[in-house]
Amino acid sequence: VFTGTAANTLAIRAACRSFEAVVATDIAHINEDECGAPEFNTGSKILAFEHQGGKLPLSVIEELSINPDDPHRVLPKLISLTQATEMGTVYTLKEIREVCEAAHAKKLLVHMDGARLSNAAVHLGCSFADMARSVDVLSFGGTKNGLLCAEAVVFLNPEIADKFSFVRKQSMQLASKMRYLSCQFLPYLEHDLWRKNAAQANAMALYLRAAIQNTLPEAVFPYPTEANEVFVIVPEPYAARIRQHGPAYLWDKPTGLLRLVCAFDTTSEDVDHLMSRVRES
Repeated sequence: VFTGTAANTLAIRAACRSFEAVVATDIAHINEDECGAPEFNTGSKILAFEHQGGKLPLSVIEELSINPDDPHRVLPKLISLTQATEMGTVYTLKEIREVCEAAHAKKLLVHMDGARLSNAAVHLGCSFADMARSVDVLSFGGTKNGLLCAEAVVFLNPEIADKFSFVRKQSMQLASKMRYLSCQFLPYLEHDLWRKNAAQANAMALYLRAAIQNTLPEAVFPYPTEANEVFVIVPEPYAARIRQHGPAYLWDKPTGLLRLVCAFDTTSEDVDHLMSRVRES
């Protein structure tokens, strides 16, 4: 498919009926940043719960109330995790396994939004299979790691993949020359390009975090930097300079929290140049 929003939406559509719901964090991309596309296109409501460090607490699943005999309420059906999370943190393999075990014990399915899956795999030093072996459906991201309009919906549970090619076509996600988009995955996977790109992005995020700490000792980092994103609070006028000269986004206006993202082609020279502009009087 062409976009991460489409991958997530079609994964949900494959797993859920319109009266079934998706459980996710309050900051999940499917809840906050996809313009309601999953709910609009699937009819499935998203039940959002407060995150802890970007992650869905295991207790949410363990305490989830499911009443199949109450037609007045939606039925929880799918647990959605984002790996790496929207706050740049990474679920450990143990955490993923625990979530999947708790979900499957309640006969729930598990979806993983893997827009930054490569960054998470590099951080954990594991394979994609290690991370996704217990989930039912995976949104496998390429666009955030160097590919162009190339995302994939990967089914680990074949029971929910039935007639998915028709769902993709009906959802306008089948290009007439799809092979020219899909072929990007061949060198990406066969020649470890995914790992090279993600390793560079992750390394530059750590380099950027250290550079900010050295330049602005008063900087506050509310989350660990485990993938390719840095979240930081710095005083003005430094925050304005970072927004002006760097890949920065004002994530939370009341607190002044900034999000900075490093890419596969970010270099240490890029970071050094940004810090030189921040230090200007």
